[in-house]
Amino acid sequence: MSDFLTHECGIAAVRLRKPLAYYYDRYGTALWGFQKLFLLMEKQHNRGQDGIGIGCTKLHMPLGQPYVFRRRDSERDGLANVFRKEMKTFHKMVRKGVLSPDRPDSIKEHYDFGGEVLIGHLRYGTSGEFDEGSCHPYLRRSNWPTRTLMVMGNFNMTNADELNRVLIDRGQHPVFGTDTQTVLEEIGFHLDEAHTDLYRKLRDEGVDGRDMPESISAQLDLARIVGESARAWDGGYSICGVVGNGDMFVMRDPRGIRPCHMLVTEDVIAFASERVPLMTVFEADASQVKAVDPGSIITIKADGTFSDVPFSPPQRYTPCSFEKIYFSRGNDPQIYRERKAMGASLVSQVVEAIDGSFDKAVFSFIPNTAETAYYGLMDGLRLYRRQEVRSSILAAQAAGTLTAEALDDLILRNWPRGEKIAHKDIKMRTFIAQEKGRDQLVSHVYDISYGVVRPDDALVMLDDSIVRGTTLKKSILKILARTQPRKIVVCSTAPQIRYPDCYGIDMSELGKFIAFQAAVALHRRAGRQGLLDRIYEECRSELAKPASQMVNRVQGVYEAFSDDDISEEISRMVAPEDIDWDGEVQVIFQTIENLRASIKGPCGDWYFTGNYPTAGGYSMVNSAYVRWYDGVGGRSYGLQL
Repeated sequence: MSDFLTHECGIAAVRLRKPLAYYYDRYGTALWGFQKLFLLMEKQHNRGQDGIGIGCTKLHMPLGQPYVFRRRDSERDGLANVFRKEMKTFHKMVRKGVLSPDRPDSIKEHYDFGGEVLIGHLRYGTSGEFDEGSCHPYLRRSNWPTRTLMVMGNFNMTNADELNRVLIDRGQHPVFGTDTQTVLEEIGFHLDEAHTDLYRKLRDEGVDGRDMPESISAQLDLARIVGESARAWDGGYSICGVVGNGDMFVMRDPRGIRPCHMLVTEDVIAFASERVPLMTVFEADASQVKAVDPGSIITIKADGTFSDVPFSPPQRYTPCSFEKIYFSRGNDPQIYRERKAMGASLVSQVVEAIDGSFDKAVFSFIPNTAETAYYGLMDGLRLYRRQEVRSSILAAQAAGTLTAEALDDLILRNWPRGEKIAHKDIKMRTFIAQEKGRDQLVSHVYDISYGVVRPDDALVMLDDSIVRGTTLKKSILKILARTQPRKIVVCSTAPQIRYPDCYGIDMSELGKFIAFQAAVALHRRAGRQGLLDRIYEECRSELAKPASQMVNRVQGVYEAFSDDDISEEISRMVAPEDIDWDGEVQVIFQTIENLRASIKGPCGDWYFTGNYPTAGGYSMVNSAYVRWYDGVGGRSYGLQL
């Protein structure tokens, strides 16, 4: 994705199924679980670089001993910083004789992360401030272990303002800033209620006070508590939480918008946002890693009892298609195949764009995450060319004109030529990941291979997706134009992004989308400002309705145009200015039909079609248009109190 787009978050959780001594005997270290947590997070570093957090809960700690621990960091390289500091602390304690590596009981007693329940979070911020206090896990402390709660997740709630009003109506004082706080307090409220009910019941039954914590812990129904909390949630989410007594839960939204995977072995129950990290870190086969079912809560009691129960009626399965297009690491076997298929499905459009002249075209990709789709494109182009050659040979043979010279010409000329043209400086991107001040540095993120493209070549560049078009216009196309091709063709494996997202991707401002800008420009050029005014009034009318009754009025912006109309206008808009190059720019987008054909199973496509999976999406998209029309920037959903 050539545009800088923050997205998603990553979660990792490790629940050890044996005492620490077991891991020391089998693997040579009592910190086996802690090391696995670090590896799971490192393998998902692509999912969040704004901040990280880790948490640990120790099972069955003696009275007077701490049992819940947390570290967070919002600095650059926060993941490495936190784990480096923790290991430094560990070795310092060893040197001082506080603990011994060959005595697992001493590690559990004295080392904060020598516990059985370990969770970790990688954050990309779609709301709130980028500081340590915004990093997960969030923690709600109590003197009662069964009321202490840590929560982390990969999610956005579209109705966070409504959820905060519920808290206020109860008499609470929520701190507005993130929907994570809202989720924490909602679960915490129901946890407190359940805890109080159990306490009074057990007290009335004559249970001794010293036995009360264990009795409450045994009877605490975490699945019911979390399920009740989730009744009013509208959004996409994968959420993990740990109670102070060691009870743990992982849940996924009813439509499966956000991803979550699970691995169960004799040693561990582990969770991660992506499948491959679990496979790699635990040396597991793909068949061993299962996706958490949408609308289910998996709970692991402190005694190791495992359950998987639904908390919501079945809903239409709409997993985020951007996981397949861009977000998830491409070494997942299924995602790898699907990305290749996305590239291959662009062949007919690419061939038309270069007028079938393979001998006057160079094919490449930008950025590095588009490489897998590029292989699919090249496979598709070679197959297309082989079929052309075969037909030509058969025709020449039938006409009696097939000679050795003609055969060489047919086979050797006009063959798809792939080259490495663009190079990205990963470290440079780190400095400019935030929006402010980006334009001055963005042009230095990429460099090119000089002397590869000839003046009569068309340069075809494959991209994951084109969101805002800003980076294309201000940086990428200017750099590519230095190769002096006759034409630059930019191909997006994603369709035109026309509508904002509200489920975890930083795409909430409608006016920033190049496809929307193109449609608006076409309307205004044709003198149809009145239509844009009418859609504004329609959106305002929708926002006066309950969210469940709203429809997407923004779709009316695009009804007058074909996909090609929008693409042509985008091509005009992103063409670089004030440079020494007079070539042509053409932007090609994947079709919705080809995207669906490339992805195995259902895929959420609301950012392309405007068909949202939850009521909150329709409220958000109408609000986004109103905010654009009124000239108001910022997030168009949640936390508006």
